[in-house]
Amino acid sequence: MNAIVLEENMLADRTEIERQRRAQAVAAEFAYGGAVEAQEVAVEALAGMTNRNYLANALGKRFVVRIPGEGTEEYIDRKADEEAGRLTSDIGVNAPVVYYDPKTGTQITRFIEGCVTMSAEVFKDPGAVRRAAISFRKLHTSGRKLKNDFNEKTVAQDYLDVLKARNARLPDGYEKVQKQADLIRDVLRATAQETVPCHNDPAPENLVDTGERVYILDWEFAGNNDPFWDLADLSVETAFTEEQDRILLEAYLGRPPRESEYGRIVLYKSLAFLLWTLWGVLQHVNANPRPAYHFASYWDYAMDRFTKCQAIMNSDRFAALLEAVRLRA
Repeated sequence: MNAIVLEENMLADRTEIERQRRAQAVAAEFAYGGAVEAQEVAVEALAGMTNRNYLANALGKRFVVRIPGEGTEEYIDRKADEEAGRLTSDIGVNAPVVYYDPKTGTQITRFIEGCVTMSAEVFKDPGAVRRAAISFRKLHTSGRKLKNDFNEKTVAQDYLDVLKARNARLPDGYEKVQKQADLIRDVLRATAQETVPCHNDPAPENLVDTGERVYILDWEFAGNNDPFWDLADLSVETAFTEEQDRILLEAYLGRPPRESEYGRIVLYKSLAFLLWTLWGVLQHVNANPRPAYHFASYWDYAMDRFTKCQAIMNSDRFAALLEAVRLRA
């Protein structure tokens, strides 16, 4: 093996060992109340993109410890993250929060027993799609408000500011797509409803299913938003078909969706693909060591998001759906 690669791998291993030790120490003190020593807490790495999540096990009790990823402090409001985690625990759509450190974003939640992490495969079951819809409806109709608002355009600009400061490369044609996105935003804003608490990053690994209910985890991007963003982004992250989109909407609304409601999902899907394009470029610039889903790199992930954004905007049905939303048809 190349000596430089070997050194990098050894450094990564040391960093991971340090994270696991940190997870053990935090769990021993705040989850188990000092009843065990840190080294007595067994930890197992769980799924996660930017953060590191560990299943902590001791004294017959299991918790999940989240250690924030490198660079997340640049774009995550930790006070808002804590507020969202605790509020959604109260509502009953999140795993109960046991501990939160607002300085670092380290968090401990109870482990949801008997659950499976959601995935495209799990969502092939229409029942799983419906259970997810019901959980989002419970969140959106809770009557609560979060500390922050979430506006994808504002978040995108924050990402762009960081990327420009680093002279980062953007996908070819980004500016043209951004102009089309502004037209879409105008239509969505003109037909907007009252904002509600939203997750705003419902990737399938942020949802777990017990077979009876779906829990929504990891609230770093939470904020008040159009509820259709959550539904659209779940569709984006799980590669839903139109049939799955309509099952999701019908379960969420309690009736078949109007064309304007389906169109609203599609419009937000285009904006979600565009936002996560920038997020992917940011992970590429930050040299995030975690696997980028099934992609070879975060740049490849970003280009996939960007290509899919363009595909929606250039589709034959897009203009008609845009008009349906504008007319609330």
